[in-house]
Amino acid sequence: MVVKNEFIAAYWSFRTYKTELLPEIVLTGTLPYYSKSYNMFQNSDGTYTYVSNNYNTVNAGLKISQNIPWTGGKVTVQSNFERLHQNGQTYPNRYKTVPISGTLEQPLFGFNRVKWLQRIEPIAFEKAQKKLISDKEDVILQIIDLYFNFFLGKINLDIAQQNKANAERLYAIAEARFEMGQLSEVELLQMKNSLLSAISSLTDMKASLDSRMFRLCSFLGLEEGVVIEPVTPEFDYENLPQLDYQEVLRLARKNNYFTQNIQRRILEASRSVSQARSDRWNVTLYASFGYSARENTFNQAFNSNNWRDDQVINVGISVPILDWGKGKAKLKVAESNKEVVQSRIEKEKIDFNQNIFLYVNYFNNQPGQLRLAKEMDEIAAKRYATTVEAFVHGQMDILNLNDAQSNKDSARRKYIEEMFLIWSYYYQIRSLTLYDFIADSPIDIEYPIQ
Repeated sequence: MVVKNEFIAAYWSFRTYKTELLPEIVLTGTLPYYSKSYNMFQNSDGTYTYVSNNYNTVNAGLKISQNIPWTGGKVTVQSNFERLHQNGQTYPNRYKTVPISGTLEQPLFGFNRVKWLQRIEPIAFEKAQKKLISDKEDVILQIIDLYFNFFLGKINLDIAQQNKANAERLYAIAEARFEMGQLSEVELLQMKNSLLSAISSLTDMKASLDSRMFRLCSFLGLEEGVVIEPVTPEFDYENLPQLDYQEVLRLARKNNYFTQNIQRRILEASRSVSQARSDRWNVTLYASFGYSARENTFNQAFNSNNWRDDQVINVGISVPILDWGKGKAKLKVAESNKEVVQSRIEKEKIDFNQNIFLYVNYFNNQPGQLRLAKEMDEIAAKRYATTVEAFVHGQMDILNLNDAQSNKDSARRKYIEEMFLIWSYYYQIRSLTLYDFIADSPIDIEYPIQ
């Protein structure tokens, strides 16, 4: 759910950027405005008086604006209408219209925000698409980790139950041998201590298994009271493909959002430099062309014979004469930050390549490691069973028995851990490359928003 909503937020951010490239249509109006007041008025002889001002107005306008991505300017076409009604006048109504006017606002050396959005936002959205798939693979990795942690807890419980049963049986035999004088009291006490340790370990393993199961259920969002019975995961490790590092690296660079993340960070650093450089001075061209009319009737105001030309051309300039190096300092900070970003990215590229190299090597070696762990598990189990029987017949001492048991338990846990690693390495590589090497196809998903 978190991954899904992060993507939805990125999607709407991208949609917001797209609107920057489309015309914006705005309808404005005041319906109506009324005022009754006394205002100061200067007479022709220089004296002042107060005059009554009682009027209401109604106005409306339609404006269409379009950003110019190539230059960073904006073009606006608009039409306005205003009606003024002055109470107490012989001809109370006056109309002002702007049938059509066009305005250009163009920074001459300024920062082009829309151009940088065009360069950054598509890369950011492409990153979000790939990150969605990668993050879902990461969710699988977390499930694998939690499941094998739970599965190992079940194995530990099975081991503890088996060890307790064996300890009870062997202690009973040890007591009989002690009674016959075939076992010393020290050895009997060692067997008693082994039995007590097995009982304590069983209690601990039960509590540990419940804790591990609760964590898995919580992550999966299962209801309270659900009981999971783990099974040994099936993985045809004998027929896994051998991965080629260069091919895996090529797919990772092509599909992983790491590439887009690097591109975006470099562009954002370059944008900061560009903005700091542009902020040192500001020159803006403003030009407006259109028609207007001011008449006593509505029809006259919209009659083209009464339209008058309106033009405004203005070039504004703001250049600091003395800023004590503030503008230069901001530029140097932005340039230094860009160098820092580039240095970090170079380090991250090296780490990214090395991680892929290690995961590929680990994965290619893991089937052999799992095969060895399985064989060691079988040998340790057979050795323990043989040692137990030898102890029953008085042919094996307690030290060898305890060593065989310890070796059996560690070999079983080692086998489960090696099984976990082969799953983990494979899904790590899937997450990095967004490619399923077993199915030999890209990993694809349905995006939450189409």
